[in-house]
Formats: sequence, C-alpha cells, structure tokens
Amino acid sequence: MASNTSKTARASVRAGQSTGGALSVLGEYKYLIPLANGRFAYVRNLTNGKTAHLKTDSDAFVEEIRILAAAGHGAKIRAELEALDSSFPNDGWAATEKRLAEAGIFEG
Repeated sequence: MASNTSKTARASVRAGQSTGGALSVLGEYKYLIPLANGRFAYVRNLTNGKTAHLKTDSDAFVEEIRILAAAGHGAKIRAELEALDSSFPNDGWAATEKRLAEAGIFEG
C-alpha cells in the first residue's frame, strides 16, 4: 500500500530524527529556521508541536514568538536571533530582534 506522505515530508521527518541535524545544536532545540534572506522563517513551537511559516515583519510572527516567550523560551529565542544576526548580518535579524524587544516580548 502506498504512503500518502510526500518524499519531502518523509525526508524532513528523517532529518529531524537524526542526531546531527541542522535543527539541533548540542541537543538544543532550534526555534527559528531562516528562509529567504530573513524575510520569512519557520517558527517551531514546542508548546503545540506545530511549525508556522511566517513573514518576520508580520504581527503573526510577533505573536508566535510571544507565545514561546511566555512559555519560558524567550532567552533561547533571543540568543538564536543574535546568532542568526552574527551569521547572516545582511538579513535584518538585528532589526527583527529590536522589533520583538520593543513589543515587550523578552521582558519578564
């Protein structure tokens, strides 16, 4: 019987299960997966198990990060944003972090 899952979806699941994958660094969970030079990102949400594809300057992105920060993941997300900015300085991650900070996401 044929599987209803696409090749891409199966490859994604296999990549997520591997121990040395790009989404996990030293056993740490990666919350943000950058796309399109920082204009979009996948936001992986541990609280509901879903991954959202969001534009980084949208209100939906801010709200998704707010949910994660309220669940106690704010410091890790901020560190991830700083790492993305140092790795990809032309992609606007510093501006994204500043906008989230101005929205009061990392306070608390």
